[in-house]
Amino acid sequence: MLRKLFSRCMFETRQNLKMPCEVNTRFVILYGSQKGQAQSIAEGIAVEAEDHGLVAELSCLNQSEKYNLEKEKAPVVFIVSTTGDGEPPDNALQFVKGIKKKTLSTDHYKHLCYALLALGDTNYANFCNCGKTIERRLQALGAKQFYVTGYADDGVGLEVVVDPWLEGLWKAIKGAFASYSASDEGTTLSDARPASPVLASQSHDTASVSTAASDTHKDGGAPHVPLAASLTCSLPPLSQSSLNVPALPPPYLHVSLQDVDSREQTVGHLNNENVHEVPIERAIQLTTGDLVKTSLLLELDTSAYPTMTYLPGDSFDVFCPNRATEVEDMLCRLGLQDKKHHQVHVSLNKDTKKKGAQVPSYIPPSISLLYLLTWCLEIRTVPKKAFLRALVEHTGDTVQRRRLQELCSKQGATEYNQYVRDPGLSILEVLTAFPSCSPPLCLLIEHLPKLQPRPYSAASSCLKHPGKLHFVFNVVEFSACSGRPVGRRGLCTGWLFDLINPGKPKCSGSHALPKIHVSLRPKCSFRLPSDLSVPFVMVGPGTGVAPFIGFLQQREKERQDNPEAVFGETWLFFGCRYRDRDYLFREELEGFVTSGVLDHLKVSFSRDELEMEGNEVTTSVARPRYVQHNLLLHRQQITEILLKKNGCLYVCGDAKNMAKDVNDTLIEIIKTQLQVDQLEAMKTLAGLREEKRYLQDIWG
Repeated sequence: MLRKLFSRCMFETRQNLKMPCEVNTRFVILYGSQKGQAQSIAEGIAVEAEDHGLVAELSCLNQSEKYNLEKEKAPVVFIVSTTGDGEPPDNALQFVKGIKKKTLSTDHYKHLCYALLALGDTNYANFCNCGKTIERRLQALGAKQFYVTGYADDGVGLEVVVDPWLEGLWKAIKGAFASYSASDEGTTLSDARPASPVLASQSHDTASVSTAASDTHKDGGAPHVPLAASLTCSLPPLSQSSLNVPALPPPYLHVSLQDVDSREQTVGHLNNENVHEVPIERAIQLTTGDLVKTSLLLELDTSAYPTMTYLPGDSFDVFCPNRATEVEDMLCRLGLQDKKHHQVHVSLNKDTKKKGAQVPSYIPPSISLLYLLTWCLEIRTVPKKAFLRALVEHTGDTVQRRRLQELCSKQGATEYNQYVRDPGLSILEVLTAFPSCSPPLCLLIEHLPKLQPRPYSAASSCLKHPGKLHFVFNVVEFSACSGRPVGRRGLCTGWLFDLINPGKPKCSGSHALPKIHVSLRPKCSFRLPSDLSVPFVMVGPGTGVAPFIGFLQQREKERQDNPEAVFGETWLFFGCRYRDRDYLFREELEGFVTSGVLDHLKVSFSRDELEMEGNEVTTSVARPRYVQHNLLLHRQQITEILLKKNGCLYVCGDAKNMAKDVNDTLIEIIKTQLQVDQLEAMKTLAGLREEKRYLQDIWG
């Protein structure tokens, strides 16, 4: 503490005296963030910088008026995420476009030194593509790297890479300053090699927490040790370890409730030109039986909005509220159920130490507390470690405080993943598990992200269904686990399921069904080939078949309108569990085959191939179980379409399993058909991606 205080005093003294041999302490942090994770990390670095005697200037990449890389001599730290199909976040898009200009010279950034942390998810294609793009362009323009780039994978937990990268950052920044000082004496920045992360050092942003006292028997005997670890209980060695916990995030918002009845509050932030309220015209359950997921088809009537046009392959957002019962539970948990109609006023805390603090833009003025929790905040979000760290300060019970400290600590990273991140526990479920934790409303607003709309693929063509928009979804089910005594449905799919109540009539009329808010998403590249003669292959098991129904409806109308045209060959690989339970759109797909719109329909059933012989279950190896097996069976035709006829391949569905398996299968097909090695096959597939002939619409 004395050394830290002395360091701070020396820093302030030198700033005041402006000593001639002064070592620079200023650096720049720039972030691009879609859902707030990159921004949160960047803000944490800015706060921590002060503890290291450094001054951080924090800006979003779209705030170009706050920074100038053309003249920047201080170290620059980039924290960027990737969204969509490898696209930059919205607030980084213009920056990326700017540095990709071909008119920039190769020494444009020769004065710049940088470090970069990229966030991504290996469950999706183009992992960390935004970060890789920025780094590739910076280096092409002459910038020098002063610290090794980090590629954090949300598929396994960002902290696996982020934590050690942050620990090593401070030494690297100070090394960059030293390099600049040395350059004044004849050493150039390029002489300094990028520093590597320091994995085992004690970071200044952590505090050491000693082992909490265990509960003992009333007779003074041995401490009670639980039989198994859980969300609320730990076992040795973690329960007996000293902990390195993150720094307490600085509070930055002031929240007050005014006794003004706001029960007439409307959905104000949804009333803009891009969001439309449309009625549900039809609702049909596509699956039967208890052994499969519940799949539903909804038809929306968009005829009131003539400009709301879309093409097959496009997707749109559905704006759903938080579940009413969960909002009420949260109000009770906060002790504010009697103030739910009070107006919420949110302002910046004047004394905050948070760099770049601002009131969240997604919180409209003059809204009720009920509206805030229903439409603005994602109360289903999985709390990050910084949030758990903040909850510690509002937890009364010693044992519960200790457990929250463990879950947010470096030593408890595995258990955080096991009991919080992997099962997807919501903040309400965490609060329920730790009853002595009573956070204030301002803490929730500071840490809960914006309630995001849910994207869905269009399952229709405007040519066949003018004024209509179809989409298909499975009702998502989250099973019970430690911290979730009772299972629950997905937020949006559960809400839609409750709205249409398919358990009564299988098909409901338009007058019986409500309206929902939707918005078309920006135009995408997941489109039919513009040249009608180009052959294409579609891979879409389960609800992944949705956009391909639109493709085939579109092709059907094109064939009717162009009877003399030459049309490319069409293939669809579909998969489900059972032929008679979850074969979605069976009649329509078989109709496309009969009419010649679809040349080849290859269907695999993962459960139907299990057949009984006597009292034993046998497997028929001749029948493909999954779509990738069918792809292998037709590898010669697939290779010919993609590599000889310049055809296209479309994949839609689950990212974590199916899309990876299909990708691996394509690599194997290329290897065997072209007689090349793994690396060459991967390069060939990457080439198809770059040519926009291998396209994915996948989700986690």
